[in-house]
Parts: sequence; C-alpha cells; structure tokens
Amino acid sequence: MKDFLIWVEVSKESLAHNIKQLKSKLNPGVLLCTCVKANAYGHGLVETSKIFLDAGADWLSVNALDEAEALRASGITAPIYVMGYTLFGDLEKAFDLDVRLVVYNKQTVSKLGEIAKKLGKSIKLHIKLETGNNRQGVHAEAVVEFAKFVKSFEGLEVEGLATHFANIEDTTDHSFAFGQVEKFKKAVSDLEEAGVKISVKHCANSAAAILYPETHFDMVRAGISTYGMWPSTETRVSYKNLQGNGFDLKPALTWKTKIAQVKIVPKGDFIGYGCTCRTTRDVKMAILPVGYYDGYDRSLSNNTYVLIRGQRAKILGRVCMNICMVDVTDIPEVEIEDEVVLMGTQSFDGVADVISAETFAAQAGTINYEVTTRINERIPRIYI
Repeated sequence: MKDFLIWVEVSKESLAHNIKQLKSKLNPGVLLCTCVKANAYGHGLVETSKIFLDAGADWLSVNALDEAEALRASGITAPIYVMGYTLFGDLEKAFDLDVRLVVYNKQTVSKLGEIAKKLGKSIKLHIKLETGNNRQGVHAEAVVEFAKFVKSFEGLEVEGLATHFANIEDTTDHSFAFGQVEKFKKAVSDLEEAGVKISVKHCANSAAAILYPETHFDMVRAGISTYGMWPSTETRVSYKNLQGNGFDLKPALTWKTKIAQVKIVPKGDFIGYGCTCRTTRDVKMAILPVGYYDGYDRSLSNNTYVLIRGQRAKILGRVCMNICMVDVTDIPEVEIEDEVVLMGTQSFDGVADVISAETFAAQAGTINYEVTTRINERIPRIYI
C-alpha cells in the first residue's frame, strides 16, 4: 500500500456485514435504501456505495444532485433518492441522471412540470410529509391537494411519500415517534381515498428500522447503522429492552496518521498556542501532522488521546490547523513515522486499545455522526 501522511482505512467486510444485519431485520419485501450523503458519512461516497449495493442494498440516498452525478459517473445504475433541496437551474439534470427527487414546494413542482413537457421525459417524485420534525415538508392537511397538484403535470409521477422522525434516537420513550407514524398512516389513507396511490412509503431511519418493524412500510432509509455505529446509546438500550441480543454492528472506519517529529520539552515549558499546557516534568513529545482543517476538532485540545504502539498518548496544548502534539514519554521506542490511530482500533505487540467514534464524539462534545462526516474529503480512503 502506498504511504500516506494521513489516511482513513475502511473495512469492506464490516460494511457488508452491517448491510446483512440490517437486511435480516427488515420485513419481507421491504427495500433497503442506504444513506451515502456527506461522503458516505466520511467513508467515501463511490466505493462505499458499491460495497453496499454488492452486499444487498436496493437504493442509495444522497443529499445533493452532485453526489448523484458522481455515483452515475462511476457506473452505478441503482435507484438514487435525492433528499435535499435542488435548485431550479439543476432540475433538468435530475431527469438526465434518472433520480428520485423529494418535493414539498409548488414552485419546484411547476418547474419540473415545464421541464418534463420540454424534454418529453418523466420523473419519479417523493412528497415529504411534515409530521413533527418541522424541517422540509408539506403539512398533513395540505398533502392531498399538493399530490393532486403534482399529478396535474404530465410526466410527474408521485412514487413515494416520506417523513422523518424527530426524536426516535434521543429517548427510550418513543410515544412522540409513534404519534408521527399515526400521522403518516393517516396521510397515506387520505391520499389513497383521493385516488393517489403511493408505491414507496418510507419513514424509518436506522433507529426505527432496528427497533420497530411496524415502521418499515415499503422501504427504510438507514444511515449511521450501515457504517457500524449505533444511532445513540438510547437506541442500543431500547433494542436490548425490546429484543435482547442478536444484532451486531461492526464499525468500518479507522483514521490514521504518522509521527512527524519526536522531541524533548523540558519541565516548566509551555506547549502550543495560548500557552494552555505547561509541563510538570521533562516530556517526550510527538508531533502529528493533523489538525482541525483535517477534521480533528479543536475542542479536543488538552482533552483526549491517540493510540501509538497500542498505548494512549494524551493531546498536549491546542489542536492547530494542521498539527497537534501528544505526550509519548511513557511509550518506549517511539520513532518518527510510527503509525498513529486517531479513531479506531490499534493492536501492537499483543496490546490493543480502541478510540470509538462515540468516545471521540463525547470528548469533542458532539455525536458520532459528526466526527466521521467531518473527516476532510481530501484525505485518502483506503478499502481493505
């Protein structure tokens, strides 16, 4: 393998394992749509998508049209659902890419109708229903009229109805989520009574897909779990309470760098910007060529550790734009270009330790979703 200064290793086996685990939880005939937006949660858009599809995923979902364009350019022909807003000027490209678009604005629908007439082409649309998250969406009392408006244009097909849970990951009390499900089911019933048949009904994210089969409908949109991470501690606790054991996720991502320098800092000297760290002994310090530009959050300053030779090395001082410093005083034989694990597992001479995405996120004051997606896209992803 080519040497890199900073890189991410992604386990193909772990990604495929997670897809198979999720497929085993789905009701018969339910489609699995894997969410690959945000550079596949930091794992690499194109290669991860191919691994997911090979492992049994049916659809892919992205946030933006440029992501769909990259997938089509790579030869992927599977259905792609674009969940984010698409500019009027890009709507024609959606026809060319043969993607599904989410809609909730009449202005967008009108533009799509004009383009469909001009091109003599059709496009499949999914209406986003507002059930309590109050982001994108059409309110329930307006959804029938909105669907009829879409159907008034030749070439526009109402294929799907979608909604998104507000707090199913954040609590073990899922009463609010089930209130959303009831609103969703009522909207489906209202649409069918009005003669609007919905062939792909979907609302389940990872947490819902894992916990509640009754939320699966025709398709689930799984994100974080496909990468081997639980949506939250609450989801994991809820699963254990509801179903016990038997569902296993494997984190797929390991983030690495190499030592750029080893030096001695005398007792009483300051380290880094702002002089926020001062040594209380002579310290052997390693310089790492990674910083907040790369996605290694500045909030980790003086606040976490990395793994070197299977042991923990504490961050010293502030994380810089492209550099951070760690204490290797008690790690024998550390050398320049030794491998460093920033996130993931490291084994060395029979010693192993792990910095999970959840641990990393807790120390950065955020969630596992953010810490993997913020790893800079310029950093190579290596699939092993």
